[in-house]
Amino acid sequence: MALNLTINTSNPPLAALLTAEHVKGSVQVSVEEGKDTQLHVSDAIQFNDANSISRYLARVAPALGLYGANLMEQTEVDHWLEFSARCLCGPTALSEALGGLDKALSLRTFLVGHTLTLADLSIWAALKGHGEWPSQGKSFTHVNRWFSFLSSQVPFTAVGNKYASKKAPSSKSNVPSDDKKQDVGKFVDLPGAEMGKVVVRFPPEASGYLHIGHAKAALLNQHYQVTFKGKLIMRFDDTNPEKEKEDFEKVILEDVAMLQIHPDQFTYTSDHFTTIMGFAEKLLTEGKAYIDNTPPEQMKLEREQRAESKCRNNTVEQNMKMWSEMKAGTKSGQTCCMRAKIDMNSNNGCLRDPTLYRCKNTPHPRTGKTYNVYPTYDFACPIVDSLEGVTHALRTTEYHDRDEQFYWIIDALGLRKPHVWEYSRLNLTNTVLSKRKLTWFVDQGYVDGWDDPRFPTVRGVLRRGMTVEGLKQFIAAQGGSRSVVNMEWDKIWAFNKKVIDPVAPRYTALSSSYVVPVSVSEATEEMKEVAKHPKNAEVGMKKIWYGPRVLVEGADAETFSEGEMVTFINWGNLIITKINKGADAKVVSMEARLALENKDFKKTTKITWLADTNSAPLVPTICINYLPLISKAVLTKDDDFKEYINKNTKMEEKMLGDQCLLSLKKGDVIQLQRRGFYICDQPYEPVSPNSCKESPCVLLYIPDGHTKEMPTAGSKDKSKSQASSKAPASTPTKAASTPAKAASTPAKAAPTPTKAASPPAPAPAATSASDLFSSIIAQGEAVRQLKVAKAPKDEVDKAVQQLLSLKAQFKQQTGMDYKPGMAPPTSAPAPPTTSTDSASCPFTQVTQQGELVRKLKAEKAPKDQVDAAVKQLLALKAEYKQVTGQDYKPGAAPVQKAQAPVQKAQAPVQKAQAPVQKAQAPVQNSPSSAPAATGLYEKVSEQGEVVRKLKVEKASKDQVDAAVKQLLALKAEYKQQTGQDYKPGLQAPGSQAQTQTQSSASSAKSGSPAQGEELFSQVTQQGELVRKLKSEKAPKDKVDEAVKTLLDLKSKYKTLTGQDYKPVAAAGATGGEDKNRKERENKSEKQGGGGPGGGKKGKGDKANQGKEASGGAGGSGEGQGPKKQTRLGLEAKKEENLSDWYSQVITKAEMIEYYDVSGCYVLRPWSYSIWEVIQEFFNREIKKLGVENCYFPMFVSQAALEKEKSHIEDFAPEVAWVTRSGKTELAEPIAVRPTSETAMYPAYAKWVQSHRDLPIKLNQWCNVVRWEFKHPQPFLRTREFLWQEGHSAFATKEEAAEEVLQILDLYARVYEELMAIPVVKGRKTEKEKFAGGDYTTTVEAFISASGRAIQGATSHHLGQNFAKMFDIMFEDPKKPGEKQLVFQNSWGITTRTIGVLTMVHGDNMGLVLPPRVACVQVVVIPCGITASLPEQEKEAVLTQCSKYTTRLQDAGVRVKTDLRDNYSPGWKFNHWELKGVPIRLEVGPKDMQQRQCVAVRRDSGTKGTIPEAEVEKRLVAMLEDIQNNLFNKASDDLKSNMVSADTMEQFQKELEQGKIVQIPFCGGIECEDWIKKTTAKDQDLEPGAPSMGAKSLCIPFSPLKTLQPGQMCVCGKEPAQYYTLFGRSY
Repeated sequence: MALNLTINTSNPPLAALLTAEHVKGSVQVSVEEGKDTQLHVSDAIQFNDANSISRYLARVAPALGLYGANLMEQTEVDHWLEFSARCLCGPTALSEALGGLDKALSLRTFLVGHTLTLADLSIWAALKGHGEWPSQGKSFTHVNRWFSFLSSQVPFTAVGNKYASKKAPSSKSNVPSDDKKQDVGKFVDLPGAEMGKVVVRFPPEASGYLHIGHAKAALLNQHYQVTFKGKLIMRFDDTNPEKEKEDFEKVILEDVAMLQIHPDQFTYTSDHFTTIMGFAEKLLTEGKAYIDNTPPEQMKLEREQRAESKCRNNTVEQNMKMWSEMKAGTKSGQTCCMRAKIDMNSNNGCLRDPTLYRCKNTPHPRTGKTYNVYPTYDFACPIVDSLEGVTHALRTTEYHDRDEQFYWIIDALGLRKPHVWEYSRLNLTNTVLSKRKLTWFVDQGYVDGWDDPRFPTVRGVLRRGMTVEGLKQFIAAQGGSRSVVNMEWDKIWAFNKKVIDPVAPRYTALSSSYVVPVSVSEATEEMKEVAKHPKNAEVGMKKIWYGPRVLVEGADAETFSEGEMVTFINWGNLIITKINKGADAKVVSMEARLALENKDFKKTTKITWLADTNSAPLVPTICINYLPLISKAVLTKDDDFKEYINKNTKMEEKMLGDQCLLSLKKGDVIQLQRRGFYICDQPYEPVSPNSCKESPCVLLYIPDGHTKEMPTAGSKDKSKSQASSKAPASTPTKAASTPAKAASTPAKAAPTPTKAASPPAPAPAATSASDLFSSIIAQGEAVRQLKVAKAPKDEVDKAVQQLLSLKAQFKQQTGMDYKPGMAPPTSAPAPPTTSTDSASCPFTQVTQQGELVRKLKAEKAPKDQVDAAVKQLLALKAEYKQVTGQDYKPGAAPVQKAQAPVQKAQAPVQKAQAPVQKAQAPVQNSPSSAPAATGLYEKVSEQGEVVRKLKVEKASKDQVDAAVKQLLALKAEYKQQTGQDYKPGLQAPGSQAQTQTQSSASSAKSGSPAQGEELFSQVTQQGELVRKLKSEKAPKDKVDEAVKTLLDLKSKYKTLTGQDYKPVAAAGATGGEDKNRKERENKSEKQGGGGPGGGKKGKGDKANQGKEASGGAGGSGEGQGPKKQTRLGLEAKKEENLSDWYSQVITKAEMIEYYDVSGCYVLRPWSYSIWEVIQEFFNREIKKLGVENCYFPMFVSQAALEKEKSHIEDFAPEVAWVTRSGKTELAEPIAVRPTSETAMYPAYAKWVQSHRDLPIKLNQWCNVVRWEFKHPQPFLRTREFLWQEGHSAFATKEEAAEEVLQILDLYARVYEELMAIPVVKGRKTEKEKFAGGDYTTTVEAFISASGRAIQGATSHHLGQNFAKMFDIMFEDPKKPGEKQLVFQNSWGITTRTIGVLTMVHGDNMGLVLPPRVACVQVVVIPCGITASLPEQEKEAVLTQCSKYTTRLQDAGVRVKTDLRDNYSPGWKFNHWELKGVPIRLEVGPKDMQQRQCVAVRRDSGTKGTIPEAEVEKRLVAMLEDIQNNLFNKASDDLKSNMVSADTMEQFQKELEQGKIVQIPFCGGIECEDWIKKTTAKDQDLEPGAPSMGAKSLCIPFSPLKTLQPGQMCVCGKEPAQYYTLFGRSY
């Protein structure tokens, strides 16, 4: 057996080399130098670690005894191998290690046994390579003796002389010198930490991939582990079985390994479940905890109001009984939780009896169904920390309020107390770190996966080029800081650049979109080697080709002038002798001559270039740059991240690279000269036998932390001088050639100055904060323009100094740092200015007119008044733009030096140290406002600031409590005066003074607080009356009269106060309501809550039940606050946002479930049943034609797939390949079928010998995989889908052609008869036909909501193409001995049908199912079952429902009865409407008395009564009528949206109106491409969907018009062949 050992010469593995030297007589080992150390045994087995290599070599030569003579000696050898790796690695530990080694060798010649072993080899090698050994070794006699003895032996001498000298302690170019001050932050010493005794832990939850925030936590823990030579525990927090996934555990372990973190121990919280449960029961028996069955919403409210639960004083026996129910997972147990009994009056919300245990029936991934109760993280964490010996628990500052709870649990249980140490969470701009939000991006297809380079995951940033070392240095620089800041990505990438810059080789690439050839006639073709890195020779050498023809960037060429000296990097100076330009003024070619003797490079332009020679063909390369996924730098709690998504974040540029790029491997980091750093994401691959195409080298741009762009083509030193005479626009630029700064803030639009180089005039001394604010903005813009124009450095410096001076003045005057984008500050309080300067300011005029328009709209003024005001507003905005050159933006500083307008809701400038709050107090300038209320408002604000400041500074508890007490007293006083709770940014009733224009002030109606309070009370009382009447089921006229009175009172209240009436309960909860709305809604939806607690409801009157369910209120009436939304229904409208509507329908109607592989989805029973109906119908019909079902494997061999070249070319990008089994590479890749022609036809060739074997008609129901696509949409465009594919072979073409149309008719029947969707039958054009076939027929459907067509199903005639490839031949009886090729067809329909059905018939209430494909055609719902209904009547209603069900089933109707008693009838109505059930049958006590039932149609919503005796007959007829009605409605839709056009202009006009159009067409592929390009839209047709032009859908068998003789194609070049249907398509 021949082994190959490759060694890294800069760090040779001496132990492995010594072992190889000793075994070379017994084993054939070759040693060669390379980049990385590796022992290559086979393709499947390689070793990289020196000790592993030594062990393997010793074991393959057992006779030498290098691994010991017996098991005991082998154990000793392993000990010394571990000792060499762990204890001889650093100078601080060397003396201690040598002491132990000296003792061991005191009476020995060899470390193990009586002969040489791996122990001696590894220890000798470790000492030989240690820099401190020569100075410290003399002190240890026995070690020195042993070392000298071995060093005199031949193998040691040979290896030592040859390799030890090369083993440098560190590379100067790669590792910063110890003397150089490193960028390291301050790490706080851990309290009570002792060397060797520190234990820290990293506890991730296995519910997603690790992101960069987790990386900080993990690396910080590792820092303290290493610093204190302690222990790092990695613990999976698996306390919540609903979130825990075993797949993510594996992923997290891989991520931790990527970060080079090596935990000493791996544990799970679930390891301690039994112990934790014991501690919980101890708290129960000691009265320190109790079981609470309060509903979650009420519990939350009680905690906010500091009210004790009714269960708080349960006896121990009661608690233990309820605890038993929880442990058993019973229905009552699931409503309970265990809470700690701490302090419900605490100012710290975390101490208000927090939850310790909750009941969950979900099986746990590790413990299965052993437990039904699980501890919360907050309860389990302190216990497990104590049990596992954790000495220091590192937590982010967001857990600060929970620290007291942590220590309470420790003290209550009498456990050892770990130290809690805080550090700041890593917050990054322009991104999200929430696992839920990141999962959403993956599911929606905005990213390619969890390792997408735009993602903040560990995998994402590493794939983008971040190094682990760079990440570590960044974390080290942050240190143990507790300051919470939003960090820009630039800082991280800047650290990364320090790591990669010294070692990244330099290569060249040019943008292929514009290259210019340069002829250098005197140059000869030759190759030279130059350094890959100009400052680091160790990086190696690269080959550069020179020749008479070279290429340069077009943007560079445009800046040259004839006679100019230009430096070609890595060549020398050349003189441009001639520049040839085309008609478009672009440079076409150039000529130059060598001036290599001129070595003056100081004043020349430096450019990159590449030789155009056959000896070194250029490498096709794609450079990709990414922008942030989130457009807003910092998202607030109120921001919906979906509103700030960058749709276009991936920019690709095609390049031509030098030959060196051929050798790049995935993950190699390089620098493209004058462009920046890149990482190889996909190496170049030559022409593939699979796709017949080469794969370009794909490089991802690595941000480097620069705020400036990299110097690129077209930018050069001389442009600085040109800038003084030319406008910046004249400088040639190439946006695509510059990698944009990935995390930078988007540049603000600003007018370009006419004289870029002229220095700005000094700003006059600003007299107010708003003047200074305006001056800073203007000066900042001037600095930016100077930099863009590449003005001289001294001018830029001067402008920057002036800017800094203005910022300093601003801070001195306002006490705040200037920040871009901040609101302009108000000046010191002063009466509103009425000077003509202020009035004539365009900014002020626009602001005032805007306020007037808003007021008119709020007061619902006549339309002509509003229109006139809007017209005036637009005129003022136009005037503003004319004066300033900028669009008016609310909140921005005015460009003129006018006083900054007072903002509508802006507080006076607070003290310098108080941070500016987001929602500021209103300015009360009107003399009619209540000064006392305003003064109190400001006092509350100031006291709030004091409390916040004390908490931030971690003041003592009594200080904070005193300040909070004072704050609560002020708020109570404020409420007493104004009748309202204090809310930041809102005004109290009765103090509605306006600060707008005088007209609005005079028209505002201001009522006294007393009047407001009186009206408020009347509205509340009237609301109570309405509720009472409704609950007592009073007559309708009486209720209507009471409601009318209530509405009148509310109208009066609004007229008096200027505000809508808001009930006290709602007002009191407003602060927390928005914050937790989504959480409550999700919880409500999971609980199925039609009403609070999801309880039963009375029927009442049926008309109100639908309304009640849609709101999900469950009985909240007037005066009780807003109804609680369950989010059961749709939140998007089909006509407004089709994409969101579609996503909501298919998920809320329970058709699909998202999956963790992008583009793949779970088909739930509701949708799969539709597919089963299609299967049943189609199977029945094709069997009448003699087709048989079969099944072929899903895997296709490479040879079979590539037999038909045109066929595979079409599918090549979509083919998924299996290349590995376990860790073993397959000898030949195997394809997962994209279609089955190539899998089935080799078998056909075997089966067909004679004409008697024909025809073959086979069909299979299976799945196929087509991998590569963008913008996945469930059912419509997925990576894996279900289909049937039929494949037939005939002796004659006529038979085959007949079957093609027979199958097409069946597909049309599937759509029209089953799914009630009309289709257009026709033939595909040459461009759109099936690859490898003769012709393709199709049925096309139309979705009017998007104005797009969709291919329904296809039937192909393949001719004899595949028969030729696969030798499918038979002997013709008419010509004995002569072989004939068969004629073949293939045909298929997919689960796409379900998506088409959803989009065609669905409406804003959800899915609408045609009865013939509905899983449930009729749903029976019992109504009117209330708590007061006698049990006998209830049973009678349920029995009647069962009777109806049985009778309908006997009549062949698919029927279901919904007997769930935890949902109201209204909730059920909505549920089944959303799922699209054609008919709803309502049965109630009154219906039974009248011997009838109520039927509601889903298609029209009409409701009618049906006599009990006629139920079967009437409902069967109704189902048929619904089917016909849906088909007729869809047919009318298609007819009105399918038109004809004879000119391109008319065609485009109809197309833009969302129609499909039949046009005269020549059939040419080039013409079709032209039509598609001409009609392409710039805007997306729907969010996320690709922009597209019109494509041919089919050549209809029944066109709308007949082609006239001589009629021309719409292109006007060729005669038309037929009318062809064109349109935008899915």
